[in-house]
Order: sequence, then structure tokens, then C-alpha cells
Amino acid sequence: MNFKKTLLAVAITAVSSTAALADINVGVSLSLTGPGSGLGIPMQKQLQLFPKTIAGEKVNLTILDDASDPGKAAANARRFVTEDAVDVIFGANLTPTSAAITPIAFDAKTAQVSGAPVPPQGDKESIIFRLPQGFQVMSHAVVEHMKKQGVKSVGFLGYADGYGQGWLVNMKPMLEAAGMKLVGEERFARSDTSVTPQALKLSAANPDAILVVASGSGAAMPQLALADRGYKGKIYQTHAAATPDLMRVGGKTVEGTYVVSGPALLGDQLPDSHPSKKQALNFVANFEKAHGANSRNQFAGHAYDFQITMEKVVPMALKKAKPGTPEFRMAIRDGLETMGRTVFSHGVMNWTSKDHEGYTMETGVMTKVVDGKFKVE
Repeated sequence: MNFKKTLLAVAITAVSSTAALADINVGVSLSLTGPGSGLGIPMQKQLQLFPKTIAGEKVNLTILDDASDPGKAAANARRFVTEDAVDVIFGANLTPTSAAITPIAFDAKTAQVSGAPVPPQGDKESIIFRLPQGFQVMSHAVVEHMKKQGVKSVGFLGYADGYGQGWLVNMKPMLEAAGMKLVGEERFARSDTSVTPQALKLSAANPDAILVVASGSGAAMPQLALADRGYKGKIYQTHAAATPDLMRVGGKTVEGTYVVSGPALLGDQLPDSHPSKKQALNFVANFEKAHGANSRNQFAGHAYDFQITMEKVVPMALKKAKPGTPEFRMAIRDGLETMGRTVFSHGVMNWTSKDHEGYTMETGVMTKVVDGKFKVE
């Protein structure tokens, strides 16, 4: 009897192990604490609504806090590929933390779907796919709006990291082509609590408009500093600032600010002809049903688009290999490049082997803060 019980126990263990091997494992690194938490927490909330199964296979999400620190994000990634043997990595939600994950994902041949815009990664570009709109796409929308507003001179006040640099290098040639002069470039660290010297310099230059390149609740601080220095020109903010935190922290000072955004939060303001209207409305309805009225957040929208991505790519990958294998991980990566035109809440995506950003120039939506809300221009 003891021998039979042992055999039965071994059989049960073997079946359980086989089932576990069939699970699809996703490693998620987000800023749940630190300066980037205003972006990471909404993504985590959306991931609470992630389906338990895709194409009949169980999906496990392992969500770790990177504390807004690139070193911690890299440590999370190393755990994902060594201990958890994940099939795909989602993260991170800041440009520096996402960039820290990429070389580790590349060495492990595990696709990374980034929740932040990341500059080109050289030979490691083959492994990273970006959910947020790229710098070029959103810079295009901002410059086109500036042209309509008659802007002739522009100041730059942005992060001294990859996110700030990505905006700066894309804006410069566009401004020049549009006949606009860049009269000042001021940078600051994400951890800075004051930008008074930078605000003083730009206010003294008195450009027609200033582009603030910051994210989440941190985007209001430089704008408040500009107002304190008496700057009266137009203020533009990037898509990393398209969050209620801008108004919560900035109050009436940010009224009239122009903010470029993806369409995810704006479905009820989009024309019926807009391709993302249906997905945008669906995202907001489901998110606010779970988390309350007016809780919509564009960063949560990127996590929603990750779900759309996985629901399209996983069935493709399952035709080639089983989850938990190197072949399945590469099938996920290959599927991302070949999934074709896919409508997201944030626009129309079409990743290819030569383009891991994928959005068209029509993706950026210009909004204006009116009565504490984003209104489509």
C-alpha cells in the first residue's frame, strides 16, 4: 500500500509539474514606489483586470516594484529570466528603468514590451517593443499645433535622462523645419524638488512657448516654477504628463496648458471615424467600473493595450511551441513583429522587423486643460 501511495503521489506531482510548465508566465516590473509611482500604480490597477487565461492557457503575472530605480529594474529583470523563466517581460513605466531591462531581456532572448518610450537600443532593438507613442510621433503633433498657434520661439525644460533627451533630439529638427527658434535648453533630474534657476533663465528668454518634459505628478513642478517667475507664454506638456496628477498638483496654474496625449482617455470626445474610439471607450468603461468614476489614466491604457497584444500574439506563438520553452519565447518575439495592424486604445499599432514603435504620425491628440480636464483641441 505504501508503495502504491508513493506511485500515486509521484504521478500527481508529475501531472502538476506538467500543468505548471504549460502556464504562460509574464514578468512585470513597475514603479509602485518612488517618483514614477504615479505612472506605475495605474498600470498595476489595469493588470488586476488581466485575463486569467489566453487561448485556453493559464496566465501568471509576477509583478515587482522597481522603486523608480534603474538598478532595481535590472535586478527584477534578472530574476524574471533566471528564477521565474518568464515568457515575456512587461515593463517598465519609466524610460530609464525600461532601458535598464533591455540588455537583460536581449541576453535571455525574451521579448520586452515597454510601458515607456525608450530611445533606439542599437543591436538590442530586436527585443524591445514600445507601447507608448514614440518621441517622433508625439513631437510631430506638438510642433504642428505650435505652428497653428503662431509660435516662433520655444524654450525647453525637461528631464536630464533618456526621456528628456528623446524629446529634445526629435523636436530640434522639427522646430527648425517649421521656422521656430529654440532659445533655451534647461534640464533637471527627476529627483529635483526645485527648478528655480532653470525657470529664471527661460523666463528671461521669454519664448512664445515652453515645452516641459516631465512625467506624472512631477510635471506640475516646473510649470509652477515658471509661473512663479512670471512667465506668461504658452506651456506645452508631453504625453507623460497626460494624467489627472497634473491638475491635482498644478491646480489653476495649469489651466490652458496644451498636453499631447494618446486617444485612450478621450474616446467620448473622438469622432466615430477615429479607429481607436471603440477600444478607448471599452478601456475606460472597464477600468472605471473596477476603480471608480473618473479614475481613467493613460498609463493604465498602455497596460490595457498590452492585454490586446498578448491576446493576439499568444495564439500565434502556441502554434509554434509550448510555454516555458526558449522556442515559445522567440515565437512571442516573432509574433510581435508580425501581428500586423492592431487597434489599441492608444492608436493603431503595426510593429515590423524594422519598426518597434509602430504608431503613425496621426496618433498624437492635442488637448488643452479646461476646467481641470483634458479637452481635445
